[in-house]
Amino acid sequence: MASPTPPVRGLILSGGGARAAYQVGVLRAVAEMLPAQSPNPFPIICGTSAGAINAAGLAAGAHNYATAVHSLDRVWSNMTAEQVYRTDIFAFTSSLLRWMFSAATGGQAKTRSALLDNTPLKRLLRLLINFQRIGDSVDKGHLRALSITASSYATGESVSFFQGADDLQEWTRARRLGRRSVIGVQHMLASAAIPLLFPAEQVDGSFYGDGAVRQLAPVSPALHLGANRLLVIGVSGGNSPGQQQALSGYPSLAQVLGHVLNSVFVDTLEGDVERLERINNTLAVTDAGQRRQRGIQLRPVDVLKIYPSEPIDEIAGRHSRELPRTLRFFLRGSGATRSPGAGALSYLLFEPGFTRELIELGYRDAMAREQEIRDFFKDP
Repeated sequence: MASPTPPVRGLILSGGGARAAYQVGVLRAVAEMLPAQSPNPFPIICGTSAGAINAAGLAAGAHNYATAVHSLDRVWSNMTAEQVYRTDIFAFTSSLLRWMFSAATGGQAKTRSALLDNTPLKRLLRLLINFQRIGDSVDKGHLRALSITASSYATGESVSFFQGADDLQEWTRARRLGRRSVIGVQHMLASAAIPLLFPAEQVDGSFYGDGAVRQLAPVSPALHLGANRLLVIGVSGGNSPGQQQALSGYPSLAQVLGHVLNSVFVDTLEGDVERLERINNTLAVTDAGQRRQRGIQLRPVDVLKIYPSEPIDEIAGRHSRELPRTLRFFLRGSGATRSPGAGALSYLLFEPGFTRELIELGYRDAMAREQEIRDFFKDP
């Protein structure tokens, strides 16, 4: 009898701004469960928005997984907002004046329609990630593919740019495409360009925004690239009963913004994973022979999902005073600097107190499920 085919493991890292620090804690726990000096255990790595930064960091350091995770841990643990976007009063005032000028001219004036200037993030990414090593990881067999998803402002399509093995094919589905590319800093900036907050980025002649926007099937790129066993690390975190009561009044502007951001970064991923689990359950109770006769090509895909066990909004509320003074001044009127409006704040709170607490939460959540993670890495 033929031996079972080894699974092709895929890692899916969702977006969420500063919330992506949680993913680093989970990845650190995984590193401790693997043998020392292990290469990258995920042949397929898919990242969106801030998760794309973590994905590219892992791909560039695929020859030594623990070292790559340690590098991400060090960066996120010491990250400050000024390393991601300009925090000076001149930058904020300039952005507001550009918006006002654009409105006064009927939207005809060319302007970078974003509240924040992410020039510091571009510098940080160039220091953090050696993009040439992504190709080296593929050539040496440490990585099969890296996928970075962005949203096209021209076509409204979700485009997954991937760099990987020569036999991988591009794909076209309704409102979503897979395109072969050489991943660089422009893909990172495009994927992490939260609308209105960060400016759009040009890739191959077209402008793109945050990959979580209009991403109908976040799990899809990993499946198209050949993964059949997935580790999904989300950045949600449920509301506590106290929060539910606090939300009973009329929502503040920050609560509305947080609601919109959660619908983009959280709901779509969780819904897609739930849909995949339903398909797995259906396949488990149907006959494989009948599926082949009817031309149904679905296959079961093992999924291990890890989401925050504590409300990230509440964690952000405890660290709201760490936000740069200028941004805190602008956001105070919207209710973002106090609970329950801190949900929106959590996406911008790139400060060590907040990111370190998220990293530790991710580490604890992963260690609490150690046996499940070890089973994930066992071959049949």
